[in-house]
Amino acid sequence: MPKGQPLEELNRRQCLDLLAGPRVGRLVFTEDALPAVQPVNYRVWGDDVVIRVAGGAKLAAATQNQVVAFEADEVDPDLRTGWSVTVVGHAEPITDVDALVELAGTFLQPWVEGRRDHFVRIRTEKMTGRRFRDPASPRYHGVGEGAAPS
Repeated sequence: MPKGQPLEELNRRQCLDLLAGPRVGRLVFTEDALPAVQPVNYRVWGDDVVIRVAGGAKLAAATQNQVVAFEADEVDPDLRTGWSVTVVGHAEPITDVDALVELAGTFLQPWVEGRRDHFVRIRTEKMTGRRFRDPASPRYHGVGEGAAPS
């Protein structure tokens, strides 16, 4: 039986560095007392994740200060390598004018039609990450945390 790739636990800096790459992740929240998962555009803002929404259940989760989860990943099924980062925290709408101006100018355009006039911050309370890779490839420890490959 072929062996799988070793699993590497990632530190917070590595997680944040990886989240800076892809711009689509999945938001897990509660809708009508049931779990819901939806793809969302996002960006990292400090140690938090910010999504831009039109309204509806995702905005409702924020206005109700729900605990939500966010996950982003990149996986290569042919090489059987990749990573996954999960953020858990309370969702809250961003209403500060200065923050809104800063975010609006740097956010990517939504993939679907319609206005996305609301920004929701996921205040990071727990961040975990895992990477599975070829054991012969160099290890990256994150900027400023012993960044030399090992």
